[in-house]
Amino acid sequence: MQLDEELDDADALAVGRRIRQLRGERGMTLEALAAQVGRAPSQLSMIENGRREPKLSMLRAIAKALGTTMDALLQAEPLDERDALEIGVERALRGARLQALGISPFRIPKSTPDDVLRTILRLAGEIDRLHDERSATPEQARRANVELRRLMRRQGNHFPELEKAAHELLRAAGHTGGPLTQRATSDIASHLGFTIHHVPDLPQTTRSVLDLKHGRLYLSDRHRGDPRTAVLQALTARVLGHAEPTDYAEFLRQRVEQNYLAGALLMPEQHAVEMLQDAKKRKAISIEDLRDTYSVSYETAAHRFTNLATRHLGIPVHFLKVHESGTITKAYENDDVNFPSDQLGAIEGQMCCRRWTSRVVFTMDDRFNPYYQYTDTGNGTYWCTARVEHSAQGAHSVSVGVRFEDTKWFVGRDTPNRGLSRHSVEVCCRRPPADLEETWRDGAWPHVGTPRTLLATLPTGSFPGVDTTEVYEFLERNAPVG
Repeated sequence: MQLDEELDDADALAVGRRIRQLRGERGMTLEALAAQVGRAPSQLSMIENGRREPKLSMLRAIAKALGTTMDALLQAEPLDERDALEIGVERALRGARLQALGISPFRIPKSTPDDVLRTILRLAGEIDRLHDERSATPEQARRANVELRRLMRRQGNHFPELEKAAHELLRAAGHTGGPLTQRATSDIASHLGFTIHHVPDLPQTTRSVLDLKHGRLYLSDRHRGDPRTAVLQALTARVLGHAEPTDYAEFLRQRVEQNYLAGALLMPEQHAVEMLQDAKKRKAISIEDLRDTYSVSYETAAHRFTNLATRHLGIPVHFLKVHESGTITKAYENDDVNFPSDQLGAIEGQMCCRRWTSRVVFTMDDRFNPYYQYTDTGNGTYWCTARVEHSAQGAHSVSVGVRFEDTKWFVGRDTPNRGLSRHSVEVCCRRPPADLEETWRDGAWPHVGTPRTLLATLPTGSFPGVDTTEVYEFLERNAPVG
């Protein structure tokens, strides 16, 4: 606040309430205070109600009349609950968002119940939340993703608190060690107070639904993936105490934490680290062996390897998931690899280099064995192992890679496959060969299949893209009777 001629609107509301509070404590009437400061009672009433911004000279006079100081008016103890409620409502009524809805400020009588004021504040808060959601842009999502990836890089993608949560839950459910079985997964659900139900009418916008009232976990009876993963991903939010996310950054962080915890349960840290350390001694680290030992998807094994490699093996790594169109959908790196990024630093959504392992693997006929490749880049040589997996969104490649000097620990280091990528500069594969460009530059005009989400705002709702009405109708339909 500037100690100028007048206070700003927010301060005027709070100071006005403090004046009225102090006047009441001293048993002074509005008329008596007005007479002492040489102003009309109506003028003082407007100051107390925050409808007039008092000059500092007036505040000095009021403070003297009340036997207090300017500091006591400007920096007094917190207001009582009633005054705080009235100020909150008045600020909301004077805000642009309510006025844009045609709601004009109105006087709040002393007879207005506190519950009514609280309800108005909650409604105003919900209007603000919905406005913020609908103004959320892909740029904001990319910024949130960049910040999260920076946090992951700083910690080597290892989060001790999540590892501890996994260890404690496994112990509480009676899991004695080693790969997590389907029976042990059921025991975890039971320990957390949930029964598992497969249904034919799960809302299409969801992977699972928890009925917190009745302790039920609903999954689709058409689910074709690992049932353990579906159950654990659904339950981890309860283990972590996640509340309804308030913005996209929190939603993204919660989803990453839930996936991390599910992976830590499927592949317990102590057992997995012992296996990896033994493989490192034998110079035989393999994502495929990790996948097969724990009966998980290649992507889950690759993710889990990034959690453990730097912390327990001393190996910096990178991870990529690339759609068959060439678009990067997930990325992580702490080995100085130089992935393409936009001006915000976001990697997701960028085109992966055609010469990088993650793209070359799509051209391989052999999908039974992993594909290995060394790639020379502007900042060193990297080795990657990659596989192609399929989902409802199409084919994706999943790859894990390390710097050349760390290749000695991995199966596949003897591959003859080599590539040259300069994806950080324009002259790499983002530009066609000169002769091809000369032939076709002026003779072609492709119609761009722009993804709908590229220019659209993010889906609304606390859980972006989820139809909550459909979810609530589903729960109502499937709730146990009695």
